[in-house]
Amino acid sequence: MATIRMIDIAVNFTDAMFKGIYHGKQCHVSDIATVLNRAWAAGVERIIVTGGSLEESKEALAIAETDGRLFCTVGVHPTRCKEFEDSGDPEKHYQALLSLAKQGIEKGKVVAIGECGLDYDRLHFCPAEIQKKYFEKQFELADATKLPMFLHMRAAADDFCEIVERNKDRFTSGVTHSFTDSAEDRDKLLSFSSLYIGVNGCSLKTTENLDVVRGIPAERMMIETDSPYCEIKNTHAGINFVKSTWPSKKKEKYDQDCIVKGRNEPCLVRQVLEVVAGCKGIDIDQLSRTLYHNTCRVFFPQDLDSAADALLAGRVETVKNL
Repeated sequence: MATIRMIDIAVNFTDAMFKGIYHGKQCHVSDIATVLNRAWAAGVERIIVTGGSLEESKEALAIAETDGRLFCTVGVHPTRCKEFEDSGDPEKHYQALLSLAKQGIEKGKVVAIGECGLDYDRLHFCPAEIQKKYFEKQFELADATKLPMFLHMRAAADDFCEIVERNKDRFTSGVTHSFTDSAEDRDKLLSFSSLYIGVNGCSLKTTENLDVVRGIPAERMMIETDSPYCEIKNTHAGINFVKSTWPSKKKEKYDQDCIVKGRNEPCLVRQVLEVVAGCKGIDIDQLSRTLYHNTCRVFFPQDLDSAADALLAGRVETVKNL
């Protein structure tokens, strides 16, 4: 049987929950190392740690430097774009991001600009006009570094696609992660040949979500957990496709051999793969190879040959079995 290889493209390891802190209260020890061991054992080969602000991007880079299989992004999340103006010097803030990205590229760790984009569901954090201004500004980072984009789009498809269209010559490729929008919005994203769509537990909640995911070609998809958020819950429409489970305990009864109940983590990207394969009715081994190849194409092009070989081997095996 083929080994399933996975890359989790979105993990928020800078979140306090991975330090054992929930709502400001310390419930257990910091446990990133334990979480990583579970991920590697589950078949996760690489993880991209997301940066959502200048300070968070610095922390993401520091975390990425602790393991050869960890990588990160540098950028500012749409809900935090006020930090450009709150800094007192938006251009200096931009230059600090650029400097950090270049430093991370030299270390072989920074693989994308982001998480950036538009989020109109949470305008109380940052007004739309400021989001748009600094989303556009971050295409300059992609242009200067030649990195792909790690994108966020929530209830903002029209403005998002308009800005991407205007800047499509300033970046090579990218992924719109944690996609939860409509079939119409999916098709708008797919009209950009350079964009992939990232799917996680939040993308798989409802029957309608599953219908939307069925319409994403496997060749244009990536998988993620977006942990510690977006876990697949028992109430989700795709739960019957889940085959892999781990014992769990509440945070107050922390046990390093169990996942923390209600906290998503990278090993559970396996469940995302299972639900996508199940709802699309395709072979999980072949799907994993395709998604792995997609992810290498965008974020790890130096490994494209080995990913392509694995993809080809899978296709040959499929033909033999027909």
